[in-house]
Amino acid sequence: MSIKAYQRAATQAEQPRDLEYRAFGQATAALLRIKDEKPAPALVAEALESNRRLWNLLSADCSAPENQLPMALRGQIISLALWVSRYSSQVLREGADVEPLIDINRTMMEGLALR
Repeated sequence: MSIKAYQRAATQAEQPRDLEYRAFGQATAALLRIKDEKPAPALVAEALESNRRLWNLLSADCSAPENQLPMALRGQIISLALWVSRYSSQVLREGADVEPLIDINRTMMEGLALR
């Protein structure tokens, strides 16, 4: 079986919560690399943009009328997504510490891990 076929089968078998956890894990790992390794600006921008896209996707999902999360939780996630976007710009433009983005992602992962 090719790697693409395996990845497709694994993705189809995962629950949405598991997919979200994995996506946060990947985004957080990239943020940790830019914190620890101080890579080239292009890699910093790529990691921040990947994290921002993840949060934008969550925000869009929470904005959908068919989303079944409680309205208050949906609002909190949308608010966090807006904060992530603004703060990511501060990291990129002003060199702000990336740790708060890592912390919020880890908090989301902890919540997703609860069953």
